[in-house]
Amino acid sequence: MKKLIVFAGILFFVLISINGMAQKVFAADSKYDADIKVYVASSKYDADLVVYKVSSKYDADDNKGLWYFSDFKYDADKIIWFADSKYDADLIIYFTDSKYNAEWRDSSKKHLLY
Repeated sequence: MKKLIVFAGILFFVLISINGMAQKVFAADSKYDADIKVYVASSKYDADLVVYKVSSKYDADDNKGLWYFSDFKYDADKIIWFADSKYDADLIIYFTDSKYNAEWRDSSKKHLLY
């Protein structure tokens, strides 16, 4: 019985972790509606995260910088707001044209997207 409880606990933790790493985002009009304030850098070397926009929400399944922009707030995992200044932002990103360039450059900020 104890083994079953431990197994169920581990399975629950794994399922929550997988679901918590999704990268479906919604761009809010107001910073007060956002979970994260984001600034778009002009160079990937200034960014905390290099982001690639995917065309399907099924491609955005891990915390690797593959973002799917949802049309609806309720369908998103995180609500972001694009700041005009990097000093107003929690996370600095750079948009790349290649899926293979998406990566965390500052992994200390990974927790913002869990």
